[in-house]
Amino acid sequence: MGLKLEYKPDQTPLEEDEIEGLLLKTISTQGELDQIEQQNIEKAILWSINQKPKPEDILTEGFIKKLHVQMFGEVWIWAGKFRQTNKNIGSEWPKIAIDLKQLLEDTAFRIENNTYNPDEIVIRFKHRLVCIHCFPNGNGRHSRIMADILAEKLLKIEQYTWGLENIVRAGETRDNYISVLRQADRGNFTPLIEFARS
Repeated sequence: MGLKLEYKPDQTPLEEDEIEGLLLKTISTQGELDQIEQQNIEKAILWSINQKPKPEDILTEGFIKKLHVQMFGEVWIWAGKFRQTNKNIGSEWPKIAIDLKQLLEDTAFRIENNTYNPDEIVIRFKHRLVCIHCFPNGNGRHSRIMADILAEKLLKIEQYTWGLENIVRAGETRDNYISVLRQADRGNFTPLIEFARS
């Protein structure tokens, strides 16, 4: 019996070979997968809290990948590896490394030159990171934790609350999150900043 996944309208479906990368073959339902991923993510959050990286080490491809491994390495064989297929969102897969490098350079420039206030620097970074969609799955969760790391470790501001609810599950909070992401797609970052701080 294989894993049966249920996708919400705004989620990125996995390819068959990506689904075959599930390390725990006993998982067969979306609920079981969500639970084991959440346990792995909680360990990654603890890992990120205990990290004392140098600022120059955070805005790197290596750190981006390492965090994804920490979040999903016990669940997926492809954790920390850039996707090899195009999705319903994101950069064309051969351009992921190029687009990510540009984002990291832009963010370093914005921090160094105070181009925006700290919250806007972080939220613009988070939004662009999720738009690039580096990995087969987990990009939204990964971008939110990266935003928290950027906020706390680089800009010395408080981490975000992201609506104080689980925004992976369907519901009003997730709907609000998707709505403010869409507004950021159109260049209006204020609602996403307000949501992140709510």
